[in-house]
Amino acid sequence: MEIMVEQRPQYLKEVITLKTNYADVDLPKIIGKRYKTFWNYKGRYRIVKGGRGSKKSYTTALNFIYKLMELPESNLLVVRKVFDTQRGSTFAQLQTAIRRLKVGHLWKCTVSPMEMTYIPTGQKIIFRGLDDPLKLTSITVSTGYLCWCWFEEAYQIENEDDFNKIDLSIRGAVPEHLFKQITCTFNPWAETHWMNERFFKDGAEDKENLLSKGLAIHKHTEDILAITTNFRANEFLDEADKKVFKVMEEENPKRFSVEGNGDWGICEGTVYYRWEILEFNLKEILKSGRVLQAGFGLDFGFTNDPSAFVACIVDEIKKEMYIFDEHYEKAMFNEDIVKTLIYKGYSKEKIIADSAEQKSIAWMKNNGLPNIAAAEKGPDSVNFGVQYLQGYKVYIHPKCQNFIMEIKNYVWDKDKKTGKALNKPIDNYNHLMDAWRYAVEPLIIKSRAVITGKPIGT
Repeated sequence: MEIMVEQRPQYLKEVITLKTNYADVDLPKIIGKRYKTFWNYKGRYRIVKGGRGSKKSYTTALNFIYKLMELPESNLLVVRKVFDTQRGSTFAQLQTAIRRLKVGHLWKCTVSPMEMTYIPTGQKIIFRGLDDPLKLTSITVSTGYLCWCWFEEAYQIENEDDFNKIDLSIRGAVPEHLFKQITCTFNPWAETHWMNERFFKDGAEDKENLLSKGLAIHKHTEDILAITTNFRANEFLDEADKKVFKVMEEENPKRFSVEGNGDWGICEGTVYYRWEILEFNLKEILKSGRVLQAGFGLDFGFTNDPSAFVACIVDEIKKEMYIFDEHYEKAMFNEDIVKTLIYKGYSKEKIIADSAEQKSIAWMKNNGLPNIAAAEKGPDSVNFGVQYLQGYKVYIHPKCQNFIMEIKNYVWDKDKKTGKALNKPIDNYNHLMDAWRYAVEPLIIKSRAVITGKPIGT
C-alpha cells in the first residue's frame, strides 16, 4: 500500500497539500487471510462474533485506519459499554494499527480528550461509552461526516435500545464515495443475546469452513454481513498459542466451544438467576441508613486463568447484594495485584483470598494488604456457598462486565454419559464466582453454623 496524501480526489482539491513521508506497506501480509469479504463489505451492519485469538479486533482496527485515510471526509465513532475500558482495548488496538501501517507521522492521538486525528484532513476517531449518555446525545465532527461506528465487545450491550440509539445517530446523506456502517465485534457468551436473534437467526451454518479455515459466513445480504471467526483464521498465532486451544479442547470442551470455536454459549441450568444489571449509586446506598456489610474476595490466576477480584455490599435484612467493583486480568504477579488493589482504594479492607495460595497471601500481607486472609473453604463449601448466595437478590453495576459474563455462563455441571444435571457447578466461568463466595465467607460461615450447628470446615 502506498499512501500518497497529495493525490486527493477532485472533491477535496481545496485541501492544502501536505508534504509527508510515503510508506510502502505490504497490506496483505499485515492483514493476513480470511477477512476479504469483511474488509470490502459496505452494507449497513457488519457483525463479527468469534472466539479468542481470531484477530477480529486486530483486523477491524487495521480496516478503519486504512479506510479513514483512503476515504476523506469519513469519521469513526468507537463505542464500548464502559468508557474507561477503551484506553486498554480499542484505543490501543487502533494505535497498533497505525504503527503496523507505518503512518504514525500522519496521526495525532490524545487521551484527554480521547480521540485520534488524521492530520492531513482533520478526520477523527471519537471514543464514547454507554455509561455516559450525555456525551452520546450530540456527537458532531468538524470535518466531513460521522458515517461509521464500531461497537467493540458488543455482547456487553444488554439493551437493544442502547444499540438502536447509536444506530439512529449514524444518519443523513453522505457523498457518493462514502457509506454508513455499524461494525460489531464480540465473543458469543450467550445464545440468548439479542444480537443472535437480530443478525444470526435463520442464517446458514457453515461448520466445515469454521473448523478448517476459521471463518464462516452466516448472512451476506445488502444490509447484513454476519460472520463467525475463530483462532484457525489467525495465521499469526505460534505453536504455544495453538497449544492453549488444544489443551482447552481436551480438558474443557464447553469452554472451547465458545472461546475456541466461537460458538454461542448455551446457558441451560444457570446457577444464579435472581440478578439484574442496575446502574446504582454506591454512595447513596451507603448513606441510606440500612445495615450493610462490605465484602471483598480474590481468586488467583496467571497464565490461562485470570486473577479475579470482586467488591460487594450486603444487606442481610433485605436479602439484597450489590456488586460494585471488579478486576479481571491474566498474567498478574503478586506485586501487580497489590498495586491494583491499593490503587483502587482497598488496601485497608479485609480481602478474603483463595487458600490454595498461602505463600502469595503471606507475601501480600507484608507488602501492602495487611488485612488479607485465606478462605476457610472446607467440605461442600462450594455448594453451601452457592445456596447462601441464591437467597439474595443481586444487583450488578454495569461496569462489572466480567462478573456479568461469568454469572450468565455459570451453570450446573452435567454427567458426561447421561447428560443429567449434577449437584455441582461447572469448573468454568468461576473465577469471579469463587471470589464472590470468598468475599461473603464470614456470612456463609455464620449462616452454616446456625443451620447445622457446625463451622464450615467440619
